[in-house]
Amino acid sequence: MLRLLNIEFQKLRYNKAAKVLTITYFVLITAIALIASYEFSFGGVNFRLADQGIFNFPYIWHFNAYIAAWLKLFLAIVIVSIMANEYTNRTLKQNLIDGLSKKEFLASKFLTVVVFSLISTVFLFIVSLILGLIFSDYNEFSIVFSGIEFIFAYFLKLVGFFSFCMFLGILIKRSAFALGFLIFWQIIEGLVRLLSSLFKWKFDSDIIDKIIPFLPLESMSNLVNEPFTRLNFVQSAANQLGENFKSDYAVHWYEILIVLVWTAIFINLSYRLLKKRDL
Repeated sequence: MLRLLNIEFQKLRYNKAAKVLTITYFVLITAIALIASYEFSFGGVNFRLADQGIFNFPYIWHFNAYIAAWLKLFLAIVIVSIMANEYTNRTLKQNLIDGLSKKEFLASKFLTVVVFSLISTVFLFIVSLILGLIFSDYNEFSIVFSGIEFIFAYFLKLVGFFSFCMFLGILIKRSAFALGFLIFWQIIEGLVRLLSSLFKWKFDSDIIDKIIPFLPLESMSNLVNEPFTRLNFVQSAANQLGENFKSDYAVHWYEILIVLVWTAIFINLSYRLLKKRDL
């Protein structure tokens, strides 16, 4: 395992674009935290996002996991590029000539996916914990870690998403086209959601609604739902307007299972492609 990881990180060591994108990802997560804790002044009125409860335990785990997940595209570009570069630079063929099996090659890529996801998750955990300890009104141990499942969901979301990116890198073999297909697939799932709304409105049916949670990107998105309607001031404003937000924010076992199945599917398809192709 360590040998396979060492091979991958030796390649990343000389990939300047991967370094820049990875550093940018972690800097942006830190920057979001700093901006949220900065006090702005508008016409003599001081305003700070941190004072709105976004850094309160246990809400902070949910909020930060959701926001950080939007930045995963930076690491997705790295995952796609390191896979596509194997074809462009012919390092895949050289690795196989040097004695690396196709299964070991794919294992090295998936281990890279897991390590990237794990490092990102640990970093998010540390940042969230520090911010929470500084700004949260609740510091009891039972409250601090009561929403930690969102951090686990964030990790699983990254592993599933990066496995999809790895598969696209193998399937298409060109970084730009693979990323283009990723965006195209996101649009396709968006159109399916739109079709679902129209279908339900016209025929009073929820058939498509039952299918949507099983789509790959949608299933990953469902692991960490939007957290904004949980905020007290949003709830208060909604109540004043006669609205009532009743959303299910929990991380469910079946949502985890769906993402795990998709991850296994992407790994299996990636291996089948590598095994079938004459490299």
